Amino acid sequence: MNLQTAIYIHVGCRSEANRYYSVMKSDYTAIVKQDGDWWIGWVEEVAGVNAQERTKPELLESLRDALREALEFNREDARKAAQGEFAEEPLAL
Repeated sequence: MNLQTAIYIHVGCRSEANRYYSVMKSDYTAIVKQDGDWWIGWVEEVAGVNAQERTKPELLESLRDALREALEFNREDARKAAQGEFAEEPLAL
């Protein structure tokens, strides 16, 4: 059985140069599946974000945690790569 559930995470971004704070809401899609006694899932939009738990609610919470960690890691990695003063710009598709 394939189920699709939207995960809503509030993601904050901060410009180091301006010390400007803003919060934007981002929607992500969790692909979830029950496999025997386990629930497994992936975040469709972010490669490598996946989890496995005994219950669907636990799975969704683990996916949220993994997504937060992946986004924070990517954010830190991008800032380190930019080095020095930089600007952050909203990007929408």
